[in-house]
Amino acid sequence: MQRLLPLAGPSPLRRDPRAIPSDFADALDSEAALAAVAVALGARGVAGWSEAEEALAAACPPPDPEILAAVETGIRRGEDPLGDRFCALRPARERRLRGAVYTPAAIVGAMLDWAERHEAPERVIDPGSGSGRYLLAAGRRFPGARLVGVEIDPLAALLARGNLAAAGLAARAAIEVADFRAFVPGPCAGRTLYLGNPPYVRHHLVSIPWKDWLKREAAALGLEASGLAGLHVHFFLAIARRAAPGDFGALITAAEWLDVNYGRLVRDLFAGPLGGEGIVVIEPTAACFPDAATTAAITTFVVGRQSRTIRFARAPAPGEVGDLCRGKRVARKGLQAQARWSRLACGRSAIPDGFIELGELFRVHRGQATGANRLWIAGPHSALVPESVLLPAVTRARELFEVGPALTRVWMLRRIIDLPRDLSALSDEDRERVEVFLRFAAGAGARASYIARHREPWWSVGLRAPAPILATYMARRPPAFVRNRARARHINIAHGLYPREPMAAAVLDRVVHFLRGASSLQGGRVYAGGLTKFEPREMERIPVPRPELLWEPA
Repeated sequence: MQRLLPLAGPSPLRRDPRAIPSDFADALDSEAALAAVAVALGARGVAGWSEAEEALAAACPPPDPEILAAVETGIRRGEDPLGDRFCALRPARERRLRGAVYTPAAIVGAMLDWAERHEAPERVIDPGSGSGRYLLAAGRRFPGARLVGVEIDPLAALLARGNLAAAGLAARAAIEVADFRAFVPGPCAGRTLYLGNPPYVRHHLVSIPWKDWLKREAAALGLEASGLAGLHVHFFLAIARRAAPGDFGALITAAEWLDVNYGRLVRDLFAGPLGGEGIVVIEPTAACFPDAATTAAITTFVVGRQSRTIRFARAPAPGEVGDLCRGKRVARKGLQAQARWSRLACGRSAIPDGFIELGELFRVHRGQATGANRLWIAGPHSALVPESVLLPAVTRARELFEVGPALTRVWMLRRIIDLPRDLSALSDEDRERVEVFLRFAAGAGARASYIARHREPWWSVGLRAPAPILATYMARRPPAFVRNRARARHINIAHGLYPREPMAAAVLDRVVHFLRGASSLQGGRVYAGGLTKFEPREMERIPVPRPELLWEPA
């Protein structure tokens, strides 16, 4: 995630980052106008100028002198009018494809406060520098440090150069337009501070060669990596592989790596070679990143240091992060046995006496992703599809919230087109009708979706068998557990609970009765604004009474 919010210096300004004076907004009305101002501020004077930036600069119209002066004044005051306008001009959805989201100024300041407790760095590296927010703040805190930003977006890199030049930091700064994973820092006589907000990009957008890179680089450290890891996991590994003993860092990332299976690599790095010192999780209900509904965690580390304990703390809001050296101390050796690290920051209690985890009784599986609901959920476009392959399914969470303790009828549910892998299993007439539909679906993009491209054959959605119990898993209220007496299927808006051993219907009813009465948001992963999500393994950790209690008659 790249930095595009107001600059955090010793006294960060508290203002709405989008509250840009109207004269700025009127004049800086395009990305070309932003590039023009950055060039006029002296962007070419910052080392690392690239061909991609030159192409942008060549197409720039000359900026208005008054606007140029106003922008420069704002930068010297610690503001970032260029970055603010960049965020306003480029849609959030497009920026999220590269992980370019906001970081509150107070958080940047807290991270630098932590860094100042150590010996001043010889060099500061921001692994995804965006408009240069971290670099400007670090340049003011550490007047002798070289400032290096790595940024894959040429326009953002150009804006960072303009900001650095206007702030008087060009002589000791460099911006490299590159992927941080391929970046080689070069030698450094002193310590390097790694500071920033690595991009949060989900694994679907990470190419296969980079996933292979992740596994190879992890194996070189004797660790395992998952291809499901997001891009921020890659950045942690790149730092661990290239940093020298004694280098240190403070990063803010999405907090999911604390709990999920594919975050194991970061947990292993943090407890091992990265030399983790502390983790501060920002209260999930706080809107830390306005353009991304994700919980944030600030990590601090000193490479090669293996202290006996690691600190875990929680902050109520982005503006109340406080001292990153505070927190509950947890023995480093014991961390490997902890499946969920967020509990350590949240202070959640263990399973109470007389209870076990739901996962000891049930396997929890998310419903199947169709790859294109608009095509695989039956409707007028699928009138030719035979009834035999149209399966009633729960396709909206509200269907479970509204139905009560049991789903007994399917007439209100939509149907999923669930074709067999081998179409020869259909009658000649049905196969002909299905092939007509498949030609239409392929032309409408069903074959090109990520899901379809990674299943064989592309047309077989492959719904799971009906789950005896269905559950919602993402909402701003506790999950709804529903007894599936109608034997409906479900897609990936719900979880299915499948008994590990055969269970009588009466026992399944008691399980649902207990879960509906005891359901809460605790144990889920909470995102900004209070949206709570239960991954399958998180739902399996919900405490339920021991079997002998569930088996007793009500």
